[in-house]
Amino acid sequence: MRHLALDRPLAVFDLETTGIDPARDRVVEIAVLRVEPGGAVRTLSSLVDPEMPIPPEASAVHGITDLAVRGQPTLAALAPEILRHFEGADLGGYNSIKFDLPLLAADLARAGFPFDTAGRRHVDAMRIFHEMERRDLAAALRFYCGEELDRAHSALADATATLSILDAQLARYAGLPRDLDGLHRFCHPDEGRFADVTRKLEWTAEGELALGFGKHRGRTLRELAVRERSYLEWIAGSDFSPEVKGIVSEALRGIFPRRPG
Repeated sequence: MRHLALDRPLAVFDLETTGIDPARDRVVEIAVLRVEPGGAVRTLSSLVDPEMPIPPEASAVHGITDLAVRGQPTLAALAPEILRHFEGADLGGYNSIKFDLPLLAADLARAGFPFDTAGRRHVDAMRIFHEMERRDLAAALRFYCGEELDRAHSALADATATLSILDAQLARYAGLPRDLDGLHRFCHPDEGRFADVTRKLEWTAEGELALGFGKHRGRTLRELAVRERSYLEWIAGSDFSPEVKGIVSEALRGIFPRRPG
């Protein structure tokens, strides 16, 4: 990283999964590149037994089958090492704000290892790319680095490509911030809008939590707890993230969070 000033470690990560839904899909491969401010890089790369069948349509994308993950560690077994690679680090990825982070956080929570993201800055190279050029990962690597992406949808190859792209983006665009605070703000134009990493619950102007999806989108949990309790009960018992289900369950008990600050 020649162009980004790091004041603490940056953990660039990528997942391959059984699908795209944080509420029910699982990690089948993870790679983390932990870059220290001095330039040293520590790598974690592993297949993961998702403890569920991998759908054929997912295997068609990343090439990882049930046979490939047989005998591999579960996420619960890998969790302590994963969290060590993230310890005290900011986050980086490609589409990690909307996909990798919500799914990893939900899967770790199910395994009994909550992933605390509070205070972490998060840089998403896809957000930068889409703002500047609007293409996919392979095109980004070709455009910024003049390289072809070998073994696309291998977590380690994708994470390595993401790190190269992020560095090249900083070299190319003089207007991009050179520090994690500035890049975090660039990648999070809606900072503080949502209360959960899956972006299902959003804050109103009055500081109340409201649904950010579905037929009751925009209605507050406080209102729904009185007028549509069955809908909140459905959320609490369905395939939503543990974070969302916890907040909704609290609302059903009459406990309503207020927007921090």
